[in-house]
Amino acid sequence: MPALAGVTVADLTRNLPGPFASRELQRLGARVVKIEPRGGDPMKAAAPGWYAALNEGKEIVDWNSRNEALAEARVVLEGFRPGVFEGLDVQTRPDAIVCSITGFGADSRQAGHDLNYLGYAGVLADTAPAMPPVQIADLAAGGQMAVIEILAALIEGGPKRIVVSMTDAAHRFVAHRLAGDPSPRLLTGGAACYRIYETADGRHLTVAALEPKFWLRLCDLLGRPDLEPRQFEPELPELAALFKTKPLRDWLDLLEGEETCVGPVLSLREAGSRGA
Repeated sequence: MPALAGVTVADLTRNLPGPFASRELQRLGARVVKIEPRGGDPMKAAAPGWYAALNEGKEIVDWNSRNEALAEARVVLEGFRPGVFEGLDVQTRPDAIVCSITGFGADSRQAGHDLNYLGYAGVLADTAPAMPPVQIADLAAGGQMAVIEILAALIEGGPKRIVVSMTDAAHRFVAHRLAGDPSPRLLTGGAACYRIYETADGRHLTVAALEPKFWLRLCDLLGRPDLEPRQFEPELPELAALFKTKPLRDWLDLLEGEETCVGPVLSLREAGSRGA
């Protein structure tokens, strides 16, 4: 039996963080009733493919059915600005777990989106003005953090009020770096052994040979033992030039599955076909 069988979740959220959280709870066996405002979830019009992927299998009801759905829900998800939910005419179960996903916490009504939260959290400091290709604050700091807190509350039992701040949670992803990094810009191309290299066919190869044993094996398979002492240099033009001499498939045939920590940069479709 799924872990959350018998648990009903009322999801009043829109767009991305909340629906992602309720989808994960649904994956664990919960029944999800998504309560949509007049006019529906804006994401249905703005990104219909995303909406379908995040809400498949949920029971979609309109705002007029909110009280019935909330009355039976063990878990309530909401993503309004702080104070709005409390002002609504809604009734929840006495033992309900109410989780609010916010941008900046319970004391701020400031508007924002994923990029803003990541900027405030310090996540973008090493890469700006480059932008991340996935909504880290929405999905991880918001959606997944809400799931973690909800699961803990279900184990504890009883009612609970949870407030998730996407900015604060995103900062927790990088807070360990306040103690200093092993080498400058290690995570953003500052070390030859931990970067992304272009191949002859315009594809890319990930190299994450941080431990000496992986780097030594990589240099050995490439026939370049002379590069072994230069593992943490910011750039190795010789290595970059070497990877451009063959297409991605050839490099994977040589290096994938070996003790090299090397892999491909797959497209979304390729990754999906592998079941990633």
